[in-house]
Amino acid sequence: MTLPRAGTDEGQAGLDAILADPARALIASDFDGTLSPIVADPALASAAPGTADALTRLAASVGTVAIITGRPAVQAVALGGLTNVDGLVVLGHYGAERWESGVLEASPAPDGVEIARGALPGLLTANHAADGTKVEDKGTALAVHTRQAADPEAALARLREPLTALAAEADLTLEPGRFVLEMRPRGADKGATLRALAIERSARSVLFCGDDLGDLAAFAAVAALRADGVPGCTVCSFSPEVPEVAAAADLVVAGPSGVVRLLSALGDVLTK
Repeated sequence: MTLPRAGTDEGQAGLDAILADPARALIASDFDGTLSPIVADPALASAAPGTADALTRLAASVGTVAIITGRPAVQAVALGGLTNVDGLVVLGHYGAERWESGVLEASPAPDGVEIARGALPGLLTANHAADGTKVEDKGTALAVHTRQAADPEAALARLREPLTALAAEADLTLEPGRFVLEMRPRGADKGATLRALAIERSARSVLFCGDDLGDLAAFAAVAALRADGVPGCTVCSFSPEVPEVAAAADLVVAGPSGVVRLLSALGDVLTK
């Protein structure tokens, strides 16, 4: 399998640095939309075929292989079939949870999540949420999905203002995504989590794969690491729903299957 070239010089320098010294590299990825195709019901998600094999091969050569997701860490491991990927680090709830070698460490949810949880049903009723609107309770965050509504964009737009007000009242951040608005703790984002992991592992190169607006913080973290002398590459799992992610990436691939092919190609080169 041929490893594609990045579309930017900075991104290619990141790929080259990973290949030159994989033992000190960090390869990280989002889960939903990146390793797992987006589905109408998030509880029914599963990793794209070949994901576990690709991550297993990479983990044998690469210093750190990680998943950074808004999902609970254990849920991502189970849905992805990743229990037996030796050395994999899964940072759930944007870094509030850490799963590694079967052991889970978790921070408690802030009080604001309970406030929002109690108010959310009434808010949806009062604002005539469209049929098909679903709430995903992540424990430390609450996501409102409109993908199953007849007009997902209109359904999301109707809820944006009241959810913004509720998030402010509960001292939470409202994060937009692909037909979803998520209320989560302030300061929790994939960028801060990626940068902290890179520092913890003394990474000398970094790659991050993402697909949605919440992944742009991780792209920014890669840019900041590059400014600090750590080469890096950002990869977009393309979706026409969020073209701005592709515009910000060094390398664009065709959805989760494209991400798996990229990771497999990296594994092929590193195990030659």
